[in-house]
Amino acid sequence: MELVTSTPTVKTPAERFTGDVYLNLLEAPAEPARLAVGLVRFTPGARTHWHAHANGQTLYVTEGVGLVGTRDGDVVRVGAGGTVKCPAGEEHWHGATDATFMSHIAIVVGDGQGDGTTWLEPVTDEQYAAALSATGDTR
Repeated sequence: MELVTSTPTVKTPAERFTGDVYLNLLEAPAEPARLAVGLVRFTPGARTHWHAHANGQTLYVTEGVGLVGTRDGDVVRVGAGGTVKCPAGEEHWHGATDATFMSHIAIVVGDGQGDGTTWLEPVTDEQYAAALSATGDTR
């Protein structure tokens, strides 16, 4: 057994995120296990870039309100205690609303080469605004 009392907080790279986002990596994928788990904290308006996971992703929101959007325009507004499951290969993004912080635990099963994430282009301000509008956020 190992008790981990804290993990370092790192600012996420601008090549993968828009705005200020912070990560505490709780578990990194390492053979034979392939589980990756992180606590990710988004400031208002911050979000991931478009990305996909080889084996899917589960997001459990621990605090605040966030959005998860897909290429086909579907958007889910999710608050603390909510879980969103993104299927394998689905291009999506997630982040905070423009008025609240949002924290989630991100869970992925890696592909043997790492966490199995393919990072793509940023979510545009127009796409983000459309997601806010689609979920009834009119601020």
